[in-house]
Amino acid sequence: SDFCNADYGILNDTTMKKILLLVAAISVFSFAAFADDRPIDYNQLPSPAKEFIKGNFAALKITYVTKEDDFIRPDYSVMLADGTRLEFNHSGSLKQIANVNGISSDLIPVSIREYVDLHYPGAGYVEYEIGKRTYEVKLDNRLELKFSSSFHIIEVDD
Repeated sequence: SDFCNADYGILNDTTMKKILLLVAAISVFSFAAFADDRPIDYNQLPSPAKEFIKGNFAALKITYVTKEDDFIRPDYSVMLADGTRLEFNHSGSLKQIANVNGISSDLIPVSIREYVDLHYPGAGYVEYEIGKRTYEVKLDNRLELKFSSSFHIIEVDD
């Protein structure tokens, strides 16, 4: 029968090269997707990040600094002795501040503070995140508030 005479031949060189290229590409992208943070020296942070830390946390000891192993646009994380975690983008702009014991309201934009003071008097801040088009704060009363780039409330989550 035709089935018995079917050609189960070996892959030709061109097909084999394509498969190997595909496997190599998948490996590279997988490595990048699961890149780890590696410790770096404080002096390796971009200048804007160092200036932010110096201006707002000069009295606190830096526990560690890490750089995400992203070849194109690495992010940086800084842990302070009081438990505050700071995250900066590749250029040193602030992305996030978090501390379960609270963060200073002085670090939060005035428009967000005014909204929180009006609607949730006495609430403290435990996290502040700057997105591409949004700002987000987590309060010590477990509420998460998301604001537009023009500081209008767009979401409340509990």
